[in-house]
Amino acid sequence: MQETISTASKIAEYLLEINAIKLSPDQPFTWTSGWRSPIYSDNRLSLSHPHVRDYIKAALGKLIHENFPAAEAVIGVATAGIAPGALAADELGLPFGYVRSEAKKHGMGKQVEGDIKPAQKVVVVEDLVSTGKSSLQAVEALRAYGCEVLGMVSIFTYGFEAAKQAFEEAGCPYFSLSDYNVLIELAAKTGRVNTDQLEQLAEWRKSPSTWKQ
Repeated sequence: MQETISTASKIAEYLLEINAIKLSPDQPFTWTSGWRSPIYSDNRLSLSHPHVRDYIKAALGKLIHENFPAAEAVIGVATAGIAPGALAADELGLPFGYVRSEAKKHGMGKQVEGDIKPAQKVVVVEDLVSTGKSSLQAVEALRAYGCEVLGMVSIFTYGFEAAKQAFEEAGCPYFSLSDYNVLIELAAKTGRVNTDQLEQLAEWRKSPSTWKQ
């Protein structure tokens, strides 16, 4: 679920402008999962552009404040969610921590880093949500730690139906600043993709795991 069309469009515009999101239907990318994809996202590039970084910081803070006003801390998902999570926490004046994909195998053996207390009400921050699998693993780790996870926010999402269903089943409300539909509409309006490429982008969204396999 996106925030507002104006914010969603601005985020999409910025991500395309700085090449944090690249569209290449004719020469697809290959994800780690093996999926062929006409889109590649690396929102960490936004950190190198102060005007984009500042906009995302304010927008994430607003998104959390409006949807999760009871939040007592912000948690980033390692690794890409750490920076936007820290920015959002700074915007809101809240404690920040992050959650690892697994507990450390040395030292204190922590999976949740930072001075985060069990029973705290937290909001989780991701840079990007695709299938939602790794994001929800982070949610489960926080719940196991004892935190009350109010929900999750992200900079961008592909909006897969499987991800929407997974969040619903996990009882984790989820909001994103921008999404695939807004991005593709903007790309078409600004001439970044032609009609044939637009059709390919729509087909990929219907069945990303089998597209051009």
